[in-house]
Amino acid sequence: MEQEIKNCQNCKQEFVIESDDFAFYGKMGVQPPISCPDCRFKIRAQFRNEMTLYSRKCDLCHRSIISMYNPKSPYTVYCEECYRSDKWDPYSFGQDYDPSQPFFSQLGKLFQRVPKMAIFSDHTRPSVNSEYINYSGANKNCYLIFNGGDSENSMYSRGTRFLTDTSDIYFGQKLERCYEGINVNQSNGVRFSKNVTSGVDSDFIFNGVNVQDCFGCVNLKHKNNYFLNEAIDRVVYKKKTEEIRGSYLKIKNFSEKFQKFSLKFPRRENNNLKTIDCSGDYIFESKNCHNCFEAAVCENCKYGFFVKNSKDCYDFTGFGYNAELLIECVGVGFSQRIIGTYWSENSHDIQYCFSVFSSEYCLGCDSLNNGQYVILNKKYTPNQFNEIRQNILKELQSKGIYGSFMPPSIAPFAYNETIAQDYMPLSKEDAIAAGFRWEENLQITKGRETLKSENIPDNIKDVSDSIENEILACVSCGRNYRIIKQELEFYRKEILPIPRQCFYCRHKQRVEDGGGLKLYDRKCDKCGKQIKTTYAPDRPEIVYCEQCYQQEVA
Repeated sequence: MEQEIKNCQNCKQEFVIESDDFAFYGKMGVQPPISCPDCRFKIRAQFRNEMTLYSRKCDLCHRSIISMYNPKSPYTVYCEECYRSDKWDPYSFGQDYDPSQPFFSQLGKLFQRVPKMAIFSDHTRPSVNSEYINYSGANKNCYLIFNGGDSENSMYSRGTRFLTDTSDIYFGQKLERCYEGINVNQSNGVRFSKNVTSGVDSDFIFNGVNVQDCFGCVNLKHKNNYFLNEAIDRVVYKKKTEEIRGSYLKIKNFSEKFQKFSLKFPRRENNNLKTIDCSGDYIFESKNCHNCFEAAVCENCKYGFFVKNSKDCYDFTGFGYNAELLIECVGVGFSQRIIGTYWSENSHDIQYCFSVFSSEYCLGCDSLNNGQYVILNKKYTPNQFNEIRQNILKELQSKGIYGSFMPPSIAPFAYNETIAQDYMPLSKEDAIAAGFRWEENLQITKGRETLKSENIPDNIKDVSDSIENEILACVSCGRNYRIIKQELEFYRKEILPIPRQCFYCRHKQRVEDGGGLKLYDRKCDKCGKQIKTTYAPDRPEIVYCEQCYQQEVA
């Protein structure tokens, strides 16, 4: 089919379906989308709450747990041990399909009846002494680690793996003693930096490779003892940096200075590496992937976010790993031919399911293991399954939504509890106007601080142990937060000041500084070539196409 321009049923904006897209939809046997890519992401993302945690009790064993489900939500919530046990049977919640009622209405009722696991954890790689984590596994002594794993003595990070004694990282791996980084990899002692590989004991680095003892530098490779892009004597370097480190005000002032300094240097149109015919950002070792972000080793994919090792997939968020022929999925991996599903592993031919594992030919199911020919958690013969499935598909096709994700009306989380708010933030009014739910009762406190930010010692060397007993208030949002013992020890060891923002505002800033999930049409500031980049045309950065950047900088 030819390219088609459609109006999004949600935001009413125009969006384009390319001829290649129609070929993929035909291959999957689904209808073309009725919502634009941004709205499709927002709808899927409401099924992925990574960082909004609550205290509650397991509804089976009644012990106190940490959960991503609000205690006031309608769901039955089990701790991981109870959820994965044989103390309950998901098939006992099975229900007949009623052709006189909308399928998704019936599915929403099933979701509310079937127990949910409190947090998303990898039971094959259990964590130790790391209770406050989600979408994570194989951690030891970690705190507030999300969508990551294989880490030790680390905190306040998302999208990371293999961290040791590290804190406040967004998207990075194989790090030790690092802090406040975005896309930092294989580094030791790198702080306040973005896009760094193989860095050692360096601060405020933007686009650096194999740098050591560098401070406030841009576009450097294989350098040491550089300050603001100038080589200086080792003794002078040490004196300059020691005057700044440890002081909140001096680091804040230098950060502002460095931001202005970095605008003098060109930036790549994207941060992709070893790609062929790809558009998006942070795409690695991939081919023919478009509008993808944080994707690695993928092929023939479109609208993929935070995914790895996937092929022939559209509109999918999180996980991947040997995934093929997915459309409108969240947290699906090691699976094939999956439509409109949240969290499925080692499965195939699954449609509109929630937490289904090692299963095949399931439609509208929740929390199944080894399911086969199941609809709404009720088992059928293959012939019965196909007959009922066709009736359901006929209903969805008549509404033009077969192939779209499950509707936000049955999403388990409110918009502001999920990654939707992280990456495409909305006001409460706009979220409700879009048909999304908004949670008023997040588990936060304000106004209970015992130590005001202006009374926190400026330099970490002047901070006493008593700060562990204080309640602080975020200077950005007013949210109360604490400094835990592990955290204070880290700041002292790495000579870092006490943060004046809560973790959630620090994370929000890292997401914004990472570039976001939207591409803009812009011209290379050197040769005038049209490029697609996360830098909007009205932004002040100098942005080069890949060829010009490599000629001048690399």
